[in-house]
Amino acid sequence: MKVKNKIILALDINNLKTVNKLLEEVSEYIDTVKIGYPLVLAEGPRSISVIKEEYGFNIIADFKVADIPETNQKIADLTFSAGADAIIVHGFVGEDSVQACCRSADNHDGKIFLLTEMSHPGAELFMQKVSLDIARMGIDMGIKNFVAPSTKLDRLEKIRKIVGDESFLISPGVGVQGGNPVQTLKYADSLIIGRSIYAAENPQKTLQSIINSIEL
Repeated sequence: MKVKNKIILALDINNLKTVNKLLEEVSEYIDTVKIGYPLVLAEGPRSISVIKEEYGFNIIADFKVADIPETNQKIADLTFSAGADAIIVHGFVGEDSVQACCRSADNHDGKIFLLTEMSHPGAELFMQKVSLDIARMGIDMGIKNFVAPSTKLDRLEKIRKIVGDESFLISPGVGVQGGNPVQTLKYADSLIIGRSIYAAENPQKTLQSIINSIEL
């Protein structure tokens, strides 16, 4: 998946009208968005198809799927049917549950992103103990897309070494959570940025500034 300007805009907003206003301002700079539960629970799965039809963006559904295989496949099937191009899946639930999402992705010509470790401080308590094993499991399964945190560069570097340069690695936590875009792109292929852009007084100007910092 190619990402324009190496930035994935996280739409952690629960109002489609607000989302549309934001996208009108920044659509010339991005081509990929990440949609999570806040928007889909507030506006329904149609929010995915509305954004897809209106802007033609690549859409990553950040549902962090983490259930038994049968339920995982139902969630993934519904997500891809709504228009998502990819879905983020937790790895800690094990190979069988992840494989169910892979089957769904194959059936819908979609992709999965395997979540190895999250960007918030609490992830250190449990996830950090297994994140490298999750990355290795993903490689053994033939997965090509991964998620790892920009807020912990040492972890991001280790995960990159495991998944290799041929994998596509996206990284959340840039901006409000403290991740640095330039440092993160030493290891990641693309940045996931949300609040720093959508909560800014001038989202377009903020996005341009981030892009300029990357290009320098």
